[in-house]
Amino acid sequence: MSYELPEKLKNLPKYDPVTEIYRVRLDANESFLEMPENIKQEILKAVSEVEFNRYPDPNATELCRKFGELFHVKPELLTAGNGSDELISIIVPNFLGEGDCMLTILPDFSMYTFYTRMVGARAEALNKDENMEVTPEEIIEKAAQCNAKLLVFSNPCNPTAVTMSREDILKIVGAVDAMVVVDEAYMEFSEGSVLDEIENYENLIVLKTCSKAFGMAAIRLGFAGANARITNILKTLKAPYNVNSMTQAVGSVILGHKEYLENCTAQIKASAQELYQAMKVLAEKKQDIQKLYPTATNFLYIKTDRSSEIYEALKKEGISIRNMKGYLRISAGSRAENQELVQALDRLLA
Repeated sequence: MSYELPEKLKNLPKYDPVTEIYRVRLDANESFLEMPENIKQEILKAVSEVEFNRYPDPNATELCRKFGELFHVKPELLTAGNGSDELISIIVPNFLGEGDCMLTILPDFSMYTFYTRMVGARAEALNKDENMEVTPEEIIEKAAQCNAKLLVFSNPCNPTAVTMSREDILKIVGAVDAMVVVDEAYMEFSEGSVLDEIENYENLIVLKTCSKAFGMAAIRLGFAGANARITNILKTLKAPYNVNSMTQAVGSVILGHKEYLENCTAQIKASAQELYQAMKVLAEKKQDIQKLYPTATNFLYIKTDRSSEIYEALKKEGISIRNMKGYLRISAGSRAENQELVQALDRLLA
């Protein structure tokens, strides 16, 4: 007797996060800010009250209430997830049938395409121009052309750091015959969220994460906002106890500190702009930097033919960034980390 793997599981494209330890970590778009001691103490108290022998609240009721208060969204229109990654893994395969078309706009987060192929659906892409932009008319036309059932993209975009306007997104949502998933993982650094529009459209899902601006990457927490009908479907599709009790306890504490979260976001935005200005100066004297894209996020996107060489050279200096084949994505860090990066690049770039 022999067993043959399904074709779709052979030669899978692997998402390859950094696993080594580096002195300066600027590769994953995490927050560089440490949690203050008073909030840590609140977290310890909340965790001490967790009933470890009981399953967690299947609907993460308190989490959704806290998140809803923060973003002025009805908590009953929110689905909590084990990171927004889990929500992507639920939405993409289940809103597509075999042979259906998922449309995305490249470059963008690779997992949209990964989950599409896992269900035997078609992944179609509309490529952005040199400025990493695309018009709503082009998206609408492409969606009709490929008969897209699902349209998924990040806004602001990961990895380009470029934002599409709220008006353009709503124009797209209102014009396409597809479910539109807008991944707003980095929206706290920008403007133009469409989360407040979820009740006004039957085909809109908005994803949010607590891993970036809010500094909760360790606990894996994300949310999907949608109308009541879609939210009911998402809660039916997800695992019954998908967000563990520890995450619910910790997340509820942190989401209750609005001023702290606003201060974190402001500090990270300021760091990103400082890094952008320093890189702008560097770009004026270094030919290796072919283009530095404006940022509405906590990271920079740089075009360079020497991306792999620069990436490896920085690794040797204990600095980790993201190599994207002809481009580099660099997270904003602390002032000291940003300065160390810029000084290293000043030595390495021609």
